[in-house]
Amino acid sequence: MHRLEWILKMAFRDFRKNKGKLLLFISSIVIGIAALVAISSFGDNLSKDIDNQARELLGADLVLENNKPLGEQELDTMANELAEEINFASMVSFTKSNESRLVQIRALEGNFPFYGALETAPLAASQDFRDGQPKALVEKILMEQFNASVGDSIKVGKVKFIIAGALLSAPGQTGITATVAPIVYIPMKYADETGLIQYGSRVNYQRYYSFDQGVNIDELIKPYDEAWEEDHVDADTVEDKKRSTGRSFANLSDFLSLVAFVALLLGCVGVASAVNVFVKEKLASVAVLRCLGVSSTDTFLIYLTQIKLMGLVGSLLGAVLGSLIQFILPQVFSDFLPVDVTVAVSWRAVAFGIITGLFISILFAFLPLLKIRKVPPMMTLRTDEDAVKFSKDPWRWLVMVAIGVFIFSFSLYLLDGWEEALGFTGFVVLAFATLWFVGTGIMWLIRKFLPLSLNYPVRQSLSNLYRPNNQTISLIATIGLGTAMISTLFFVQNQLLDQVKFADKEDQPNMLFFDIQSSQVEEVKQSVLNEGLPIMQEVPIVTMRLETINGVDKSENAALPDEEKKSRGLYNREFRVTYRDSLIASETLAEGKLHSVESSKDSIFISFDKGYAGRTGIEMGDEIIFNVQGRPIKTYVGSFREVNFRQVSTNFLVLFPENVLEKAPKFHVVITKSETDKQAALVQNKIVKSFPNISVINLGLIVDTFEEILSKISFVIQFMALFSIVTGILVLVSSLIISKYQRMRESILLRTLGASSPVVRTINTLEYFFLGSLASLSGILLSFLATAMLNIWVFEFPVQWAWKEAGIIYVLITAITVLLGWLNGKNIINKPPMEILRS
Repeated sequence: MHRLEWILKMAFRDFRKNKGKLLLFISSIVIGIAALVAISSFGDNLSKDIDNQARELLGADLVLENNKPLGEQELDTMANELAEEINFASMVSFTKSNESRLVQIRALEGNFPFYGALETAPLAASQDFRDGQPKALVEKILMEQFNASVGDSIKVGKVKFIIAGALLSAPGQTGITATVAPIVYIPMKYADETGLIQYGSRVNYQRYYSFDQGVNIDELIKPYDEAWEEDHVDADTVEDKKRSTGRSFANLSDFLSLVAFVALLLGCVGVASAVNVFVKEKLASVAVLRCLGVSSTDTFLIYLTQIKLMGLVGSLLGAVLGSLIQFILPQVFSDFLPVDVTVAVSWRAVAFGIITGLFISILFAFLPLLKIRKVPPMMTLRTDEDAVKFSKDPWRWLVMVAIGVFIFSFSLYLLDGWEEALGFTGFVVLAFATLWFVGTGIMWLIRKFLPLSLNYPVRQSLSNLYRPNNQTISLIATIGLGTAMISTLFFVQNQLLDQVKFADKEDQPNMLFFDIQSSQVEEVKQSVLNEGLPIMQEVPIVTMRLETINGVDKSENAALPDEEKKSRGLYNREFRVTYRDSLIASETLAEGKLHSVESSKDSIFISFDKGYAGRTGIEMGDEIIFNVQGRPIKTYVGSFREVNFRQVSTNFLVLFPENVLEKAPKFHVVITKSETDKQAALVQNKIVKSFPNISVINLGLIVDTFEEILSKISFVIQFMALFSIVTGILVLVSSLIISKYQRMRESILLRTLGASSPVVRTINTLEYFFLGSLASLSGILLSFLATAMLNIWVFEFPVQWAWKEAGIIYVLITAITVLLGWLNGKNIINKPPMEILRS
């Protein structure tokens, strides 16, 4: 007990002299812990709110869905209340502006939603549009886009509807889904009158059920599972909605936690660097204690106690700050959230953050603290740091292994998959190794090849990068990784936008007309030609389902051993296929060959997309029977194609040969290209006016929508990347302040030797310029590597280099470094040497 008291007393005594420096050591982890606690609290609250609001998300206790009318169900008589919905994609025309847009039509009958509400403006519109008159609710974002107001009219097919109100939100609807697929609600009694429900229309039928409170819906519907699966009826319960929504947002929470973890790791590098400088300054004091008979273990425990105390303080500050930051997160993620998130302190998240912060600060401080164990008493006479032999210390390697295990374990906890955790750990190790290699390489090159012919300020500022107590490697690691994150975001975002801007490319179409009936094809093509536009493609599309593979149907497939099973998606999917005997520009033959059919006796060989076949277990030569509107067609897999689905074209998973499906019920797609957006809008409106059942995709509008979505996603990622940037800046500031006394001695020496204040200022400014340049260029280099890897293995884009964006990021990061360095050192440079010495 006496020994412990003495260690604590010595730790507090030394802490009083160095509390400013020690607080700076731990300030680096505050932002990381804050991010971790904020995201963890947000995730806990979101999970709780999804559970509490699952009924409002679904709007009912049970939803049945199929692409054909559901007919009478036994459950209909058991329910308290029923509602019906028919939904399909179609064009609507705004009569005031004479403009049209592809939307999601929802024809509703009944009092859906039973839980929650259709939020509208005005409030009464959610009921008024159901009064039997041709009235509609129109998504607010759609009304703003076409400058429409309540009381205006829209035309859906052959029926004109008065806009009863603006739809603000619907069950399960988010800002992103409203942007991609805006909704228009109409009464169901007018669905048939619109003339839009024809063969080939992609129509979904839904029935909503409300039951007595306390009824176990999952048990109630269990007897109907097999029959519904046979009829391709999808049943969605509140528990299903909880699981699917919770799983989706658990993945989001895990991703955000990883981003916060990266910020925390940056702070830990700052801690290790700062403790390293602190230890170097304390080596002489440690040597004195050793001369006085204090053991190396007790000396080590004195400074470890200080780090523990500061780790606890930093973790507590981070937990408090994180609990405050979580109040902002619901607004940041508002476009992505299907529920209203309540904000409350999650004590689990707070405890998790404090424990993590304390543990991680000790772990990363251990590496430099271990030097204290090796300080000999002779250091009182020999102040050379090299007298401390540390490279062969087994504890050093043990701590490094412990750091790697911690990173892997923490990422495994967040990701719940060892492969993903290993990949993340590998990325972190690769990133830090790359930045460390760049830092040490630059220092070695400067030390080895620094030209003596350079003028003195430049030579001195470069030499400072490898001087004792330099922060070169730690700053490159922290600022560099933060820069890499934000740079990679910008680079990938720009390349994604570049890839989808097909509307501006000369050889790419930008308008698709679909749901064209066979009787309308020639007339539609002639209308397009009359407007001076080319017919780039005219493609028939036949809808079918798969019945058996190699004689095995869906029920038999389910009973097979796992290694013999085919994907359930094959049996459940409705395939839309076309027929031709040749490939198009977006396809290449990967295996086998295309077979033609000359007579009715010939076997039918079809071609699958290679990627889809690999995912679902389809193999060359498999016998597949398709059901085409009640007629079975036996086929064999004769080839695999590699299909570029990013290219604007009519791309299909399954391709039939000619002379097989010509007489099957089908609809058609016509593809063309307009020269200007104005011409596209004019042609679109004329076609929709003449053929209300035809839908039009204007790819220029898709590009605009994609840019809007990407900007929202980018804002979220930039907000999270901000934690890393702020952490990097904090590490930079603390590193500069920590090395302030070292700079004092250098400045005094230079001033004493006759250097003027402008010369010293130039040396310091150049040093910060070189530091900022190295850190930002290292981060940009790493982001180029990450972007190239993403392009090659994830997006399969050609590698492009964003030089302009890289230049902007380089200038910003370098300028911030120079500014902070100048603010830190201006008082030292401007004061006379004697005044500094006296202080």
